[in-house]
Amino acid sequence: MESENLAERISFVSMRPTVEAHLPDGRVLCGPRNCTVGEFLQVISNKDKPPIVGAIVNGELRELTYPIKMDACVRPVAMDDPDGARIYRRSLIFLLETAFSIIFPKSSLSVDHSVGSGGFYCRVSDRSPLSKTELETLEAMMWELIEKDLPFCRKQVPLTEAIQYFQEEGEEDKVRLLSHRQKNYLTMYQLGNHRDYHHGYMVPSTGYLRWFQLVPTGEGFTMRFPRRYAPTQLSPMVNYPKLLETFQQYGNWLERLGISSVGALNDAIKQNRVDEIILVSEALHEQDVSEIAAQILKRSHEVRVVMIAGPSASGKTTFSKRLSIQLLASGVAPFPIELDNYFVDREHTPLNKEGTPDFESFRALDREKLSSNLHDLISGKKVTLPKYNFITGFRELGETIHLHSNEIIILEGIHGLNPDLISHLDPRFTFRIYVSALTQLNLDRHNRVSTTDTRLIRRIVRDARERGYTAQQTIQRWESVRQGEKQNIFPFQENADVMFNSALVYELSAIKPLVEPLLRQVPYGTDEYIEAKRLLAFLEWFLPIESDVIPENSILREFIGQSILREFTLWHNHR
Repeated sequence: MESENLAERISFVSMRPTVEAHLPDGRVLCGPRNCTVGEFLQVISNKDKPPIVGAIVNGELRELTYPIKMDACVRPVAMDDPDGARIYRRSLIFLLETAFSIIFPKSSLSVDHSVGSGGFYCRVSDRSPLSKTELETLEAMMWELIEKDLPFCRKQVPLTEAIQYFQEEGEEDKVRLLSHRQKNYLTMYQLGNHRDYHHGYMVPSTGYLRWFQLVPTGEGFTMRFPRRYAPTQLSPMVNYPKLLETFQQYGNWLERLGISSVGALNDAIKQNRVDEIILVSEALHEQDVSEIAAQILKRSHEVRVVMIAGPSASGKTTFSKRLSIQLLASGVAPFPIELDNYFVDREHTPLNKEGTPDFESFRALDREKLSSNLHDLISGKKVTLPKYNFITGFRELGETIHLHSNEIIILEGIHGLNPDLISHLDPRFTFRIYVSALTQLNLDRHNRVSTTDTRLIRRIVRDARERGYTAQQTIQRWESVRQGEKQNIFPFQENADVMFNSALVYELSAIKPLVEPLLRQVPYGTDEYIEAKRLLAFLEWFLPIESDVIPENSILREFIGQSILREFTLWHNHR
């Protein structure tokens, strides 16, 4: 009877002219069908809040120009959100290249890499670097386009049409990239008379882009933009000569390999040059490790502690072991000390905002104990090292050692470049190394490959293989990891005596077959699905390669497995 009554209350109706947008806080917006999500979200009072630049509509990331055709769950995406920050910065690049094409139509602009204080390092080719006056003119043109609030017009075009357009424009790197594209179409954007492809979404118009600055840097310039924690402010500009030099060195490596972009890498893979690329890339890594070892040896009369730091999935463990082997080959014996053993007892460990122990906090370490132990070891005294018990949460007594004259301490940890870690130790006794995957191989001159994405992809594969984590679990933890890096690592990277770039030109092609199945398992409808989908779309640009020919001591083996260095340990006879 009840089902009969229910059937009587269900009937066919004409489509109503309105749709509903259900917000995360329970409020519901109603408006005309086919209004854009941006028009719906204009109703929300956003005063004193980060600007909204996109939205999640029914579990999918969308531009604000996306039309709402049926009732939908809508979550605003603001500039303090990872996806929102990417949308803003990508749009800013398009604005920059449009303004550049107007003022310097015969020159080429490249967006090379990111800057820790918030910005992209850019350079021009086919001419001398921009003067201060030229840079001011370029910035003024960007502001002129912003004041006009011009729309970013999005259009899907046949792939052949896109390739022909870029051929006519002399954009060889884009032509090479698109020649390997599997889909027969391309989404292009237009601003005024300027057209380009950009990997990802844009803001609706230039009027959104009100926070930026162009600053001369080295042989190029930095386009500054806001950091997520202060999305409408520019952080103080810091100099980064060592980081810039490391990126430029990697650019020189790419020139030696003849691989200037992902399109060139894909060409080389098609031409069966993979073995050559892998071997030369690995040789360049080994050369760099050897040169770092040589710098330490040059100061071996005073250096007693080598400190190694870097963000997650940088390959610090493999680098440390390869450096140790180089030092051993030169008659210097490295003695590893684990920073984790200097954790304070758990009852004194600072808590994070979730109320759980924050082991990444600088205050989680007993710095006085560490400095004292290192000072005594350097002085030739016997020292009983601590051993942290992660089960009980207390420090226990470890082995008693004293250093031989040919031994150097290797100290690896996220705080290794913080000058306050061992402030009581004479700086002459230390040598500091910053390790990170400082990717320079970009999709093309305007579509850069994020160093963060490279490290996240590495970590997804390693976590699945070693810890049994799903890609969803790794992505879920990633934001917390990133916040720890921004606070404890990146501010101190210029304190390094030397930087080691652990990126490998071929690595995303090698890791692609391993990470794609993991990313496809992330459940639809979850926050992590949006990130997994973005990474899968990004990886589509890379042709896959087999990992069989990757050397067993490669940095990449730390993540994909079968590293000959996994069980490598240094044996010591301390009495």
